[in-house]
Amino acid sequence: MIKSRICEILGIKYPVFQGGMAWVADASLAAAVSNAGGLGLISSVNAGTEAVRNEVRKCKELTDKPFGVNIMLQAPNAGEIARMVVEEGVKILTTGAGSPAQYMEEWKAAGIKVIPVVASVALALKMQAIGATAIVAEGAESGGHVGELHTMPLIPQIVDAVEIPVIAAGGICDGRGVAAALMLGADGVQVGTRFLCAEECTVSQAYKDKILKASDVSTIVTGKTLGHPVRSLKTPFSKTFAKMESDPSVKPEEILAYGTGALRKAVKEGDNNGSYMAGECAGMVKKIEPAKDIIEDLIGGAEKLIREAQTRFLA
Repeated sequence: MIKSRICEILGIKYPVFQGGMAWVADASLAAAVSNAGGLGLISSVNAGTEAVRNEVRKCKELTDKPFGVNIMLQAPNAGEIARMVVEEGVKILTTGAGSPAQYMEEWKAAGIKVIPVVASVALALKMQAIGATAIVAEGAESGGHVGELHTMPLIPQIVDAVEIPVIAAGGICDGRGVAAALMLGADGVQVGTRFLCAEECTVSQAYKDKILKASDVSTIVTGKTLGHPVRSLKTPFSKTFAKMESDPSVKPEEILAYGTGALRKAVKEGDNNGSYMAGECAGMVKKIEPAKDIIEDLIGGAEKLIREAQTRFLA
């Protein structure tokens, strides 16, 4: 059975994190992933602080296994969420879109393990220096907000730079991706796009249908000119967004206004004018299935490949 030091640190069976996807990652999905042996995560971007508190409480009712909360640090209510997770006894956090330095003292005093998401070696070193438990190193193949570096070169460079565990993310969708990440030196993986088609994922059916119909060239990165690149599926919304970006006569404020609320529209309403965030591996997702089956396929597939590699490639 595949196991690593992150399993012992967090008390989980398998080194598989479910991405803390904004508006997507709720108690239903997080509990299902945790019950299957992975680490389920609840997004803090979910209709306000009290709504997130309710999801945390619901998750505690649905699972007795470890789960966490993902905090987007640039959100207006990040400070409220930072206090709420302490009040609710959350023990694992992943963070993104900024540095959690200002909250680390309080979180560590509460016994919280903090795992920032980073996209470069420099950020990984900074997070280790402020006391991070581990790092999620996310390549540009991932859905949602992305950096410049890609998973294959990013992971080994961060692994070489830090001493804490590294969780690989970005384009990982099956056992092949898990095995590759482990060979690159990672202690585990974070998977987002595939979990969009988990039975327990509560996104709109239109969102799931778009993932299932996706191919290898179905995603686009927009927002680079605004300093916030985002990978999503090619839809009328994302194509219009890209066109607005390339038009020098369109002001940044107009582009931002056009994008406001687009992810919620996709997740909750299945609106074709919504933003359907997804990674480059979307074309590999072939069916809707329970989170437990996804976890078993990820781990089982990796185990099979690692065993076969010994006979296929070693004389």
